[in-house]
Formats: sequence, C-alpha cells, structure tokens
Amino acid sequence: MKTAPNSCPDPKGAAEGLKAVILAGGKGVRLQPFTVNFPKPLVPLGNTPVLEVLMRWLIKYGVTDITLTLGYLAELLKAYFIQRHELVDLLNLRYVEETEPTGTAGSLSLVNGLTDTFIVMNGDLLTDLDLNQLVSYHKQQGAAITIATHTRQVKIDLGVLKFGSDNVLTDYIEKPETDYDVSMGIYVYEPRVLNFIEHGKYLDFPSLVLQLIAAGEKICAFPTDCLWLDIGSPEDYAKAQELFANNEDKFDRG
Repeated sequence: MKTAPNSCPDPKGAAEGLKAVILAGGKGVRLQPFTVNFPKPLVPLGNTPVLEVLMRWLIKYGVTDITLTLGYLAELLKAYFIQRHELVDLLNLRYVEETEPTGTAGSLSLVNGLTDTFIVMNGDLLTDLDLNQLVSYHKQQGAAITIATHTRQVKIDLGVLKFGSDNVLTDYIEKPETDYDVSMGIYVYEPRVLNFIEHGKYLDFPSLVLQLIAAGEKICAFPTDCLWLDIGSPEDYAKAQELFANNEDKFDRG
C-alpha cells in the first residue's frame, strides 16, 4: 500500500472555506435496476442518500459552498434538497444543469466562481478521507491537480496461461490477483486548469489529465488507506451498505 509522505505542513483547517463541485449528473447505468427511475446520488446508505453523506462529510471540514452538476433526473435531486432545510441551511448550495453531457471535466466550464483552489468529487462514493491532509499535500506540492488514490485488488476468476509464439506453456497462474492504484473520484484543482477546458464541450477527466501532463503541468497522486468505496455496481453498493453500517462513528448520518 502506497502512502502519502508525512512531510506535509500542519493540515488543520486546510480545506476550510474552499468551494466544492460534486458531479451528480450521471445515469448510473452500472447500478441498474436501482437507478432506472432514481438518480444514483440519492441511493440510500441506511436512511441517508449517499450524496447527503458526502455533503455532511464536506461540512465537517468547513466546505459549505457546494455546486451540484446535474443532468439525469435533475428535478428529483433538487426536489430532495427542497425538503432538507436542516442540511441546506448549512450550505451555499447551487446547481448547474446540463442539457447535454459534457463529461467529468467539461462540466466544470459551466460552474461560476472557481477562482481559487477548489475540490471536485464524484457524487457516488463513500469515504472517511482526511480532506485537510489532501488539500495540504496538494498545496505543498504546487500541483495543478491532486488525485486521491486508493489501492484496489482485482481478481481474475480464471486460470491465466503464459506461452510463447511456439504455443509452449511457460507458466500457469490460477485466479491471479493484482493490485492497482486507482482514482478515488476526489480531486483538488487549481483554477488555471480551467484554461484547458472549453466551455460547453465534452471532456472527460482522464483526457484532461493527459492534456495537462503534455503541457508540462504537475499532476500529483495522494495515496491513502482510508475507508473508500465507489458505488458503481450492485455488488459495490452492498459493500457500501455494510461499510456504512459497521462504521457508525465515522459518518454523520444527519
């Protein structure tokens, strides 16, 4: 497990006052049938939608200026927050509605006021990441973007064969497991990155990162072993339910 350096300056309060953008416009195709007529960010963990769990996590770090980028079933998401006065009163909550999908980076061109360091995150994950440490590390590194990363073990439920051009077997590996460093879907941006995003045009996050690297910008990873799950499939959703239930002390349940 890779871990972030311990040489960060005192991270206390590093995230406080930053703006956050939560990407909440996807259709959640992999999570069907739960999301056929229901927006993915509103799937519940216990009695609380995953999006609200994320927003309360941000509030804990003093991040209260939040923009939701919406697309699929936007009206249902807005209707939910109309009823959540206790939560919304803690926030400066805004919405950006996309008429056509612009991607996980392109949607940022529609958000006003991103003139200082800001946070971007997917609206379908569960984590107890220390946000202050992430922001502090980002600023120490002087990065254009810092990506929170996690080690994910991938198992292939097949026997993997290795053989040469003569078809003579050299190895047989039964159901191998491989570790990958993956994006957690949580990022810290500098506003100069917006210069690489054309207004209203489709751009996904991996393409943006490759553009920035080609332009000589510094992109950093922030490895962490915190609790984290991307709620991308029914299996992951079941794991998230269990993780949420078994870590009551780590999550504000409203």
